[in-house]
Amino acid sequence: MGWLDRVNSQVDALRRARALQEVSRSAEACALLDEVLRETTDPYTRADALVQRLSALINLGRTAEYTRAIEEASAAVRDLAEPSLHGHLNALAALAAHHQGALDRCVTHLVKAARALNAVGEADRDTAWAWHDLAMAYSYLSFHGYALSAIERARQLGLAADIPEETFAAPGIRLRNAVALDHAGDSDGCLRVLRDVAADLSRFLRGGRADELRPSSLAAYGYAAARRAALGDRVETGTAADPSRLLAYGADSARARDMRQLGQVCLAIASGNPIQAVTLLDAARVSKETLGAAEPARLRSIAYARAGDHAAAHRADRHAFRLAAQRNDRLRDVYIEGIAARIDHEEMRREAARYEGEALTDPLTGLPNRRRLERYIAAVVARGERVVIGVCDLDGFKAVNDRHGHHSGDLVLQRIAGVINRVMRRGDFVARYGGDEFVVVLSGAGMTDAAEVARRIEAAVRTEDWETLVPGTPVGVSIGFAEVDATGPGLREALGTAFEVADREMLRAKTRPRAS
Repeated sequence: MGWLDRVNSQVDALRRARALQEVSRSAEACALLDEVLRETTDPYTRADALVQRLSALINLGRTAEYTRAIEEASAAVRDLAEPSLHGHLNALAALAAHHQGALDRCVTHLVKAARALNAVGEADRDTAWAWHDLAMAYSYLSFHGYALSAIERARQLGLAADIPEETFAAPGIRLRNAVALDHAGDSDGCLRVLRDVAADLSRFLRGGRADELRPSSLAAYGYAAARRAALGDRVETGTAADPSRLLAYGADSARARDMRQLGQVCLAIASGNPIQAVTLLDAARVSKETLGAAEPARLRSIAYARAGDHAAAHRADRHAFRLAAQRNDRLRDVYIEGIAARIDHEEMRREAARYEGEALTDPLTGLPNRRRLERYIAAVVARGERVVIGVCDLDGFKAVNDRHGHHSGDLVLQRIAGVINRVMRRGDFVARYGGDEFVVVLSGAGMTDAAEVARRIEAAVRTEDWETLVPGTPVGVSIGFAEVDATGPGLREALGTAFEVADREMLRAKTRPRAS
């Protein structure tokens, strides 16, 4: 039995409102729902209409109306024992709080939404849509792993309810993941994700299933293609996958309008008109929540670099990094202040495991931190696997900080993290150990394997475009490897010895002549 089977009036109108929102006609849906609310006296109908109306307002970007809409929907839902509806309301409230810049409320609603949706017994298509909206909220908050898990849950529930796979393709989730990588200095990682998004669209087009894609999804596919083009990838034109054509979709979606404006900037860059791109950026009026506050600044940097103004590109890149870092700092402060403690202690204790990764991750680079590194090595050695560790120390990093400042130093660290990750083998582990030092762990490998990994890391760092990021300050890396001998008296001693040997080898590497 689905949720609407419990509703006693206006069922057809509620279904019609859902269908309108699915094709990005939220203004019409909002008008229809207002009519339902004027006529109904059924508490279930009223609750459903108010939750749907909140969704329509968010799609339209009518921020000034969010607070009242949430209060009215919460009052209507409060006494109804329907976890799916509670979960959907909290997912939407999290989206609204994020767009309002209230991260503390956003996180609280995220936790409540996940708790309610996990409590749903017999899931239906409405529960699938609730998981979809929760995935969107996770994505906007940059919890990309949780977003991907939630959208997969939505897809599975949707398939069981005969909703086509394409409906929950959600390219916007991976798009935000991609641009976040680029804001952090990992343009190659960004391109990999964007190419995966393009491959999905090609699969849907080949299968003749493009009509099942939502208009807002088509706009996201368009921006993903335009963004690839701005980074130098060749993209299709004159076909169904043409970014100009795809960006025209989205109807009255506020997020699609933002992507259209920024997409035109990307296409101007790709067509060799960087000055036009800067002019378009100056005129653009987009929400900082759609693709992150750093996205316009990052596009400005790419445009200036294409125009040959590397100093201006550098300034714009630093500004983009600061905007991205501010977001991360605010989110970290939310956790430090204990926002989740507003929910009762016992419930929060069970939920805390879902966010454990935050305490095991370096906030600047997104890599595992020293604590997680030590746990990982201990687990691998305990399984009896052969382990080699490598200590990677940057060359020229002090000069970067002295000449360009610590913001540029942070950008270099983020770029290095992306470079090392990019060239590692499948199954290898990379962590930031502290300062400008990174550690790589090769399980089931020997020193011959380590030498090849070192060669790849050194080559990738040497060929990276440091001139654009930190002009006049080359960056290199010195690497030393050592095998962990766990046959001795204890793991801690074995690790300590291995790190000492790797450190010595790294220092020797600094004194050796480098390939030009």
